[in-house]
Amino acid sequence: MNSVPTIPLTTPSGHHDIPQLGFGVWQVDDEEATPAVAEALKVGYRHIDSAKAYENEAGVGRALAESDVPTSEVFVTTKLWNSDQGYDSTLTAFDGSMKRLGLEVLDLYLIHWPVPKKDAFVDTWKAFQKLRDEGRVTAIGVCNFQVPHLQRLLDETGELPSINQIELHPHLVQQELRDFHAKHGIVTEDWSPLASGGDVLKDPVIAGIAEAHGVTAAQAILRWHLQLGNVVIPKSVTPSRIAENFDVFGFELTADEVTSITALDKGFRTGPDPDEFNLGA
Repeated sequence: MNSVPTIPLTTPSGHHDIPQLGFGVWQVDDEEATPAVAEALKVGYRHIDSAKAYENEAGVGRALAESDVPTSEVFVTTKLWNSDQGYDSTLTAFDGSMKRLGLEVLDLYLIHWPVPKKDAFVDTWKAFQKLRDEGRVTAIGVCNFQVPHLQRLLDETGELPSINQIELHPHLVQQELRDFHAKHGIVTEDWSPLASGGDVLKDPVIAGIAEAHGVTAAQAILRWHLQLGNVVIPKSVTPSRIAENFDVFGFELTADEVTSITALDKGFRTGPDPDEFNLGA
């Protein structure tokens, strides 16, 4: 089993290390999540990323409970859905997620979207702080927050998230947001790292780099994410692909190759624009 590097998440009590490569379960139904997570744990993943909105927390929980890998050795993330934002509703929703996951303490809890129309993410963040201060969550963060959303959290609560999970791939490198993260000690976590398997995987620049290292285009892209210093969470339900996505520690891209992939940025999103996405508001 390859050893996965970790990145420290800043918490008031110190650091909580998150494995840099995780296993995502977006668009995996509840029944399918159990064997998929079981296979990921078997391959060597020790970081599982779920969400209430995925409707598979129970399936993830079953896999954790049935695995020979102690739950204490697995870093588990879940996310609060948009309709649950607000102080009291966040606390209630958290209890539901923990029951489905079968956990007593969560490693990382994330606000899934800023939901500008609802304008409740500051109160939600205060509930997150309460959960963290009570020891029910070790680290707290957000997803899909833009710079103004992050700045508002700092201005109104005095605390920034330890991590921001955002759409990031070679056609959407999010440089401005990553620069803000770097300045303020926020870890960048990348979802849709392969751009949902679209044109990115067919890009001739990436194909050439992959060929030079004797790896697939997907492996070259995942290695790029790691060498940027980000956390990355590829998703698959196919055992061979789960293993392939984990096998990215036996080679290293050159600095020029990293630069070449970064230069493919088109500002192209496969998912919603956070400034406009208000589902569940």
